[in-house]
Amino acid sequence: MGELRRLIGSILDVYSLVVLAWVVLSWIPVSPGHPISKLGHALGMLVEPVLQPIRRVIPPLGGAGAAIDFSPLILLVLIRLLQGLI
Repeated sequence: MGELRRLIGSILDVYSLVVLAWVVLSWIPVSPGHPISKLGHALGMLVEPVLQPIRRVIPPLGGAGAAIDFSPLILLVLIRLLQGLI
């Protein structure tokens, strides 16, 4: 059972890094064909399905052009809470 907990903990650690990398890449302005853009898109495919339910409960704050999305932060906190339970 201890190995399963470690495995789940490691998966959650890696997923946290994916979320953080996606957030950082979303701040970098690049052209659509750039490799960083492709990496951001690939990471987004892993992160967005989990962020969408959080955004339904807590939508981004602010105007259309300057909205602040707290859903990645909330997701990271939930991951840490989940890790504390296992």
